[in-house]
Amino acid sequence: MKKIFLVALAGMATLQLSAQNIDKIITREYTDHLIKTLSSDAMEGRGTFTPGIDKAATFIESEFKKIDLKPLTGESTFRQTFYKVRLTPEPTKLVIDGKTIPQENILVNSKSASLSLDQSNAEVVKLDTSKTFSQQFRTIGRGAKRLIVLLDDKFADDFKRFKSFSGRPSIVDEKDLKIPSQDAIIFVLGVSEVKQFTAEVKSKVERVSLFNVAGMIPGKSKEKELVVFSGHYDHLGITKSVEGDSIANGADDDASGTTAMIALAKYYKAQKNNERTLIFVAFTAEEIGGFGARYFSEKLNPDDVVAMFNIEMIGKDSKFGKNSAFITGYDKSDFGKILQKNLAGTEFTFHPDPYTEQNLFYRSDNATLAALGVPAHTISTDQIDIDKLYHTVKDEYSSLDVENILSTIKAIAKSATSIVNGTDAPTRIPKLK
Repeated sequence: MKKIFLVALAGMATLQLSAQNIDKIITREYTDHLIKTLSSDAMEGRGTFTPGIDKAATFIESEFKKIDLKPLTGESTFRQTFYKVRLTPEPTKLVIDGKTIPQENILVNSKSASLSLDQSNAEVVKLDTSKTFSQQFRTIGRGAKRLIVLLDDKFADDFKRFKSFSGRPSIVDEKDLKIPSQDAIIFVLGVSEVKQFTAEVKSKVERVSLFNVAGMIPGKSKEKELVVFSGHYDHLGITKSVEGDSIANGADDDASGTTAMIALAKYYKAQKNNERTLIFVAFTAEEIGGFGARYFSEKLNPDDVVAMFNIEMIGKDSKFGKNSAFITGYDKSDFGKILQKNLAGTEFTFHPDPYTEQNLFYRSDNATLAALGVPAHTISTDQIDIDKLYHTVKDEYSSLDVENILSTIKAIAKSATSIVNGTDAPTRIPKLK
């Protein structure tokens, strides 16, 4: 009995020491430093392809250097650079029955660098006035075709709303330009009949660079087994001004998750007990298609990745109250059960995703690796069904509950311990066909 008591006492002392250790490493001051910097106006909303995201990447690199992380295998720096092609639409010249249609009445859906249309290679259709514009817009957009789509004036308001989002650059792979897109859908407002038409669809073509910021702590006895901690550091950049503010700071989305990822790197570096190799990555271009996570996943053998902790929006209390978070795809592996087991005796609890109808599991940066069978899950506290600050200029540091961020980061740090030290490995997720 005395021996059991001493072992229990030693275990309690270890837990207490660990708690003291984490409180000294992941402090309120440190967390504030990270999230305030990432969400500051100086970062200009961290829009992809802007000076702001370059500033954010430079800041994350500097933090990785302070922690003494190593670049990923095969990389000489913390920037994991890759290239895409940006297609920026130019004004479309559309002539119908000898009359040039004004630009304000044209909406183009195309990823073609250059394409000519006329009645010999495209057809004309009309939207059904008995159905909604948005429903028909999406249905038509799914098909690969060449169309001139005529809109009744009834759809004028919907047309203007959708047009406000059009004209933005498209991002495509370089290989896609070798087989140019031959599709273009041109929506035309205020024209009811067409006999003859010609259209010239063109885009400015640019080769552009993107970069994840990634570092690692090499493992010891299980160095080839990888555990990934991630968050995306891009956001919306400069947007439409609201009450004089046009910077979408993205404090919760996802400066909070990026802050967590950096703080976890600092914690595990100090622990020096990771048997597996730990990778810490800030993904780019999540907001415009998840390109950073896709590229990162292509550079890894998914069979080597034991688990992925993707952290997205932890700046406010979850639906389950304080000291709680939810895990997307909870039922797809025993990842969540392992985390909760490691939190036994603490106040913090992990829950299944309560917003399954929003398909969050395959909407965040965990999705690519999850589709390849990796127990890759996103941890969040955001009440996305009622979050009025999401994707607005009001998502600023002042709206955050930093204590919630701190408690969530520390819970992830503690709950991941058995995965980090090689004791546990979550069950694999069924691969998507």
